[in-house]
Amino acid sequence: MFLRKLSRSFIGISSNNITLTALVIFLIFSGAVLPKQSAAVDIYSGSTGSPDLSLFYTSRNLYQMAEQYGSAGRDAYVHARFSFDLIFPLIFTFFLVTSISWILGVNTPKTSPWRILNLTPLLGMLFDFLENITASIIMIRYPMLSPISAGLAPIFTFLKWVFVGSSFLILLISGLIGLFARKNN
Repeated sequence: MFLRKLSRSFIGISSNNITLTALVIFLIFSGAVLPKQSAAVDIYSGSTGSPDLSLFYTSRNLYQMAEQYGSAGRDAYVHARFSFDLIFPLIFTFFLVTSISWILGVNTPKTSPWRILNLTPLLGMLFDFLENITASIIMIRYPMLSPISAGLAPIFTFLKWVFVGSSFLILLISGLIGLFARKNN
């Protein structure tokens, strides 16, 4: 019941202007901020990579990353998680929720069970935040072990990518269905 109301609320506020604004913010952030952040990550991660950008990694990989980053790199990683990586999930979720909501609002009946798919990006954001918290605990406490965080971080990362990827897929498929439906009318 609550989820259906939330879904309807998002569809209700996802006007042309709001959706276009979300797209512009997403594109500007992706084009201007993301490349700089990626370059900063490369400085401390070297060839080790980052848990945020990995689909699969183990707790052992996470500890190897913490070792490779060194103290300054771990500090930079944690700082990025609680600055840049708080803002970016909000931006991509705003874009995905409003875009999916707008498309489903225009192309599906009000009673369609498919409309609830507009909530999928919220799960991507939730798991992104959980990933940031658990991976940061590893970086802050290193070299001390944090087995619960080390075990959960890879799971949260994988689930983040599942839901973010699914959200973009929902956006693409619902957009194509809407396009073909309009073309055939």
